[in-house]
Amino acid sequence: MAKLNELIHQPVRLKIMAALISMEDDAQLEFTYLRDMLGLTDGNLGAHLRKLEEAGYVQLVKTFVARKPRTYVASTSEGQQAFAEHVAALEAIVYAGEAQGERDG
Repeated sequence: MAKLNELIHQPVRLKIMAALISMEDDAQLEFTYLRDMLGLTDGNLGAHLRKLEEAGYVQLVKTFVARKPRTYVASTSEGQQAFAEHVAALEAIVYAGEAQGERDG
C-alpha cells in the first residue's frame, strides 16, 4: 500500500496543496487570497509555506504592484507529484476499507 506523505497530510498543508493543485497549469495564488481563503494568519500561512517550499513542493514569487510587495504561491511539479501520490495513498485506504466491508457484509 502506498505511504501517506506526512508533510502534506498535516491539515493546513493539505488544504494549501489542494488549493494550488486545483489551479490551471502555471497558475499562482496570491498569498493574501490564500490566507483569507484558509482563515489563517500571515505568520501561520508563512510557516506552512516555508515547510512546503523547503520540500520543493511550492514556489514563492515576490513582486511589486504599484510599489506594494505581493507574494504569489504556485505548486511545483514535485509538489504536484507528491500530492497525487498522497491522494492515491488515501484512496487505497478507502478502497481497502470498502473491499473489507463488502467481504464482511
